[in-house]
Amino acid sequence: MRSYPDRPIVGVGAVLLDGDRVLLVRRANEPLKGEWSLPGGAVELGEALEDAVVREILEETGLEAEVGPVVEVLDRVRRDADGRVEYHYVIVDYACTVRGGHAAAGSDAADVRWVAVDDLERLGVSEKAIAVIRKAAAR
Repeated sequence: MRSYPDRPIVGVGAVLLDGDRVLLVRRANEPLKGEWSLPGGAVELGEALEDAVVREILEETGLEAEVGPVVEVLDRVRRDADGRVEYHYVIVDYACTVRGGHAAAGSDAADVRWVAVDDLERLGVSEKAIAVIRKAAAR
């Protein structure tokens, strides 16, 4: 169960850069429904982290990608009005490179688009995600 879990869930994220642009997905489901963020999701039982990144990118964006180095490891905790932990993810974000395919919204994504790094704040991308994107771009 992803909401009100009894322990943190391991997730992965992908920073796909194309010059001064980054690929973002608009989340179709909670948590973050309707918000723009990096492609990614929960690691499945028995799945290697890098395999999870490749799978999530393909499922959410239709793109085939190569996984590069880890950019950041962070946690995302959301509490409900009573202070109970509603969601708790530990996310490993990777720098990735597009190898093929055409960007199109897939599962868990209402939309997908390349966005200029300078426009991230305007789209309401979280400060944590922006920091990860800028860190990957600086490499």
